[in-house]
Amino acid sequence: MPVFWLDENDLSFPPPQFAESSGLLAISQDLRPERVVAAYQSGIFPWYKHEDFFYWYSPNPRLVLFPSELRVHKSMRSIFNKRKFDYTFDTAFESVMRTCAQTPRAGQVGTWICEDFIASYTALHQQGIAHSVEVWQNGEMVGGLYGLALGRVFFGESMFTRMPNASKAGFIVLVRALQQSGFRLIDCQQETEHLKSLGARPIPRKTFLEMLRENASEPTLRGRWLLQEGYRLIALQC
Repeated sequence: MPVFWLDENDLSFPPPQFAESSGLLAISQDLRPERVVAAYQSGIFPWYKHEDFFYWYSPNPRLVLFPSELRVHKSMRSIFNKRKFDYTFDTAFESVMRTCAQTPRAGQVGTWICEDFIASYTALHQQGIAHSVEVWQNGEMVGGLYGLALGRVFFGESMFTRMPNASKAGFIVLVRALQQSGFRLIDCQQETEHLKSLGARPIPRKTFLEMLRENASEPTLRGRWLLQEGYRLIALQC
């Protein structure tokens, strides 16, 4: 399959089914927020920057989590019962991104979260589209994650942990909040054993794209998210 070059003046993407077996679909010279949103709406996401170019992917199958299928193991239930961590939403978005970028990962050299990514996603956060979850212990941020929300789909991007189970606990809180707020799907992008252990599973890209088309007419919970009792999310004005 060919890899498509994206026109700087055109935000449209080629059909995802034209992606290579690796998921690589297109290359661009920009990562402006409008293009990022258009990508997610089309089932595509930017993965990394090489030299001066950004690479856009749409893998098949797609790892997703249906909120009702979340698995919380016994060890994690005890963490919540003991109130080991505190949780906030949208209080330290850029810090979460930068810490994700700085956190070493097994089998990975460097990070795709460069300054261009931080600038673009922080702009989306300021627009009330990108969101973060922060996990705290004794006033110190020990875990976190971030992603985008469009309609009733949350598109997860990255997470970090500085303490065992901190990011996992933050993810569980996020999923519970999304479920209580009417979200139908969490996009996890690529398969990892960590996410599969929490209930994520691969679905065909065709199915994923059909769900995105149905999601296109759904309203977006836009603004700075605040977590209420009972895991309900409300959006404050940006």
